[in-house]
Parts: sequence; structure tokens; C-alpha cells
Amino acid sequence: MSEQQPESHGPDEPGRPFDGIDAFDQIIAEESDRDADLAVIEAGSRTLRAHGGAPLGDQVPAVPTDPEAAKALQEVEQELAGRWGETKLEPSVSRIAALMDVLGEPQRAYPSIHVTGTNGKTSTARMIEALLNAFELRTGRYTSPHVQSVTERISLDGAPITPERFVETYHDVKPYVEMVDAAEEYRLSFFEVLTGMAYAAFADAPVDVAVVEVGMGGTWDATNVIDGVVAVVTPISLDHTDRLGSTPGEIAQEKGGVIKQDATVILAQQPVDAAQVLLKKAVEVDATVAREGMEFGVVSREVAVGGQMLTLRGVGGEYDGIFLPLYGAHMAHNAAVALAAVEAFFGVGAEHARELDTDTVRKAFASVTSPGRMEVVRRSPTVVLDAAHNPAGARVTAEAVTEAFGFSRLIGVMAASEGKDVRGVLEAFEPIFAEIVVTENSSHRAMSADELAGVAVEVFGADRVQVEPRLDDALEAAITLAEEEAEYGGAGVLVTGSVITVGEARLLFKRG
Repeated sequence: MSEQQPESHGPDEPGRPFDGIDAFDQIIAEESDRDADLAVIEAGSRTLRAHGGAPLGDQVPAVPTDPEAAKALQEVEQELAGRWGETKLEPSVSRIAALMDVLGEPQRAYPSIHVTGTNGKTSTARMIEALLNAFELRTGRYTSPHVQSVTERISLDGAPITPERFVETYHDVKPYVEMVDAAEEYRLSFFEVLTGMAYAAFADAPVDVAVVEVGMGGTWDATNVIDGVVAVVTPISLDHTDRLGSTPGEIAQEKGGVIKQDATVILAQQPVDAAQVLLKKAVEVDATVAREGMEFGVVSREVAVGGQMLTLRGVGGEYDGIFLPLYGAHMAHNAAVALAAVEAFFGVGAEHARELDTDTVRKAFASVTSPGRMEVVRRSPTVVLDAAHNPAGARVTAEAVTEAFGFSRLIGVMAASEGKDVRGVLEAFEPIFAEIVVTENSSHRAMSADELAGVAVEVFGADRVQVEPRLDDALEAAITLAEEEAEYGGAGVLVTGSVITVGEARLLFKRG
């Protein structure tokens, strides 16, 4: 076995320890004539590498059947809806910090794994949760947005909390929420109250570990009153540019706020400018870093019936024969990130050199679900739901659909939210869609079907665009278009554009 890797050194001073921000900037400057990715890699802080390692169900709740429970849940949702929505933000954690204070700091009652990034956060969080559950730890998971029910956002041991428990948790924290509302300039937002509910529910359970997905950004996100022992950063790309920044590097400044003192940071593959920012932040807080493609990664993957077969390199060793019942290369990369995060949580690489039990890892990944992410909800013709809502997400979805299904004719159905880069999303899907049906979902933030159609016509041409303002009509029209070539057996429909869109489509197809 090789010895644990020493701390990095400057390129011209092999015997001198890598000692901070000035050295980071020096390395980046001196390596600028080489491959930019390599320059960033050599500029890292400590890296997580095990002594023996080489570099390298559904779960969506139905509507309550009990009328009283359904009524109580609806009342809570109406009260929450009266607060600031998730798109109206005031960049501060003062209100959520005040709520945590009056609740007795419930978020300190358990260790946390904090997940940020642009795409893949929820799927990665679900994989982390499945792995921790397989190793017999009790978990709490907080993710957003929800696909069908608000109760999905708070999960215990891999399942959304019941409507009854959701309502009970709300009423438990409500008096404290009102205290904070009265003391602060602005009332707590919808997302802040839900975050407080999640942290309180996890402490009450109690859980052994919480897996927490940021809502937006990192530094001033409401979830960022935890000190995650492991910080996970999924791929960063352009989204919410009006709030987070116009380049991956600027966005990484905000998302890097989840990296805390002495934490372990699991970095998915990143744009160079984002990687520079994140590694620099790791240096500042003396965090240990594991980087996809260096300390861990995907060794191999093959398309399989119902998903893919993977060999993953973790920080502790290699794990083969892993079946992941999700489609696409991006999901394989999410799996590698999730595995490294759980290894880091168990101390693999930093404290000891051992692999996790491979059979347990296999069992965990085989159980993973990610509703609304490359999810098949109908056959003949095949209908796939995917919540891609930005250009980067749309590109990986287009690649995944092409690889996994090989449709001879694919019809798109798309409804999007105002303020999104719909042109970029449409351009990503144009090569794989024979035709597209544009529509709108029921959200108050929905882009009108006519407005979306105007952009779609510019990208696809008028003869390939159909407008159906109602989502149910759009789904029916898309299935009809796909069935025009049903005799060839290769037609399909992809429903995309937002989580809200796929959630509503999922209900229409009577899933969950």
C-alpha cells in the first residue's frame, strides 16, 4: 500500500509545503501555459486519498386518503403559501439563525452532509441517503423543490414524512416562527420555515445523519446554518444568474459557502473557474478535498436493462458490479460523488484505508430512485419524464435519452418557468426532437405557452412546433404524434422543462 499523499507543494519548491492563497494564485499563474484543468488540480489543498487507493421505490407520496389529514395538510400549505415564495430572496441567514436559536439549535443534534451545485443535487442526495441507510444509519433528507407533494422535502429513513407528521411538525414550530416574524424586519419565507421544520423533525426523530440539499446558492441559503462535516458540490453551470452570478466562477463563490472549517469537500467535475474558486475556499478553511477524476470517479459504465452497470473508484478502492437503476452518464457521475461523500463521512481516506462493504454498496445503489429524473412512466409509446430546466441539464438529458433508448422518433413536451434560459434548453433538445409540443404548468411562475412557442419556433421552425396551453392536452397530442410511427416501435415522448411540469405530468399518468 502506498503512503497517504503529502500536502501539495509549489511547482518550483518541491520541499516547501503548500501554504495558502498566495501559493494557490502563484500555481495558477505559473501553470497557465499548461492545460487549465491540470493547473487547477495542482493548486488544491489537502486531498482525500485512502492509503490503498489509487487516483483516478418510488418514494413520492400520494394525496392523503384520510379527508381530515388532507384538509389539515392543505391548511398548512395555504399558510406557508402566504409567505415569501422560493423565488423572492433576501440574502441573509439572520432570520433562520434566529429561528434555530429559539428552537434550541436542533441542527446541532446530528452531523450533516451538505449538498450544493447546479444540477444533480437531489439525485446525489438520494444516493447518499440510500448508502447511509444500507449501512444501518438513520437518515434525514431535506431536498427541494418537490415533485408532487410538499411532504417529499422532508424524509426520514428514505421515505417522506407522513402528512400527519408534517402538520404536527409545522404546529410545533409555528409559535417560534411567529416570535421570529415579530422580531425581524421581514417574516420568515416559505423555504426558511420548511428548513426549520426539517431540522426540528430530524432532531426529534432523532437521526444519525442529515443529508441537506441547498435551495439556492450556498452562503446565504437558509440551509447554511449547519456545519456539514462533508460538503458536496455537484457540477456548477449557469442558472439563477440574476442572483448568483454570470459565470461558473462567480456562482461558485456563492456555492462555496457550504465549505466549512476542517470539513471534507467532495467535488464533482467542474468548469475550471469554478474549480479554482472552490479549491481556494478549501485552502482558506483548511478543508480536505476529493476531486472527481483524481481521488475518485467512474471507471466504467455499460447500458443495462432498466439502468446501467458501473465500476466506481472510491477514495478507498474500487467497487465493481454496481447496478444503478437510473439512466445517463450524469447519473453515473452522481453515483461516484455520492459514494465518495459516504466514504468521507465514514472516515475512509482521512482516518483509515479500507473500502466500504461492496455488497452493501451494491444493494444501496440498486435501491435508488429519483422521481422525475429520466423516469419512464408509460410504455408503447414510451414516455420519459425529466426535470431539466437549464441548458446544462438539458444537454445531459438529451445525451442520456439518446444513449438509453435510441428512439427513432422522439416528441418533446415542454413547459417552463419565467426567467429561465428557455432558448438554451430548446437548443439542447432540438437535435433529438422530431417535434415539440409547448405548453404551460399550473405554477404562478409559468411561462405562457404562447411566449414559449415564440422561442421554440425560432429554434425548431414553425412546422415542428405545436401549442397546447393545457398540459393534459399537450401530453395527449405528443402521444398521438409519437403513435403516428407506432408501427416501427421506436417512438417516444420526453416531458421536460421544470420540476413542476414533470410533477404534474406524473400525476396525470397516475404515478404515486
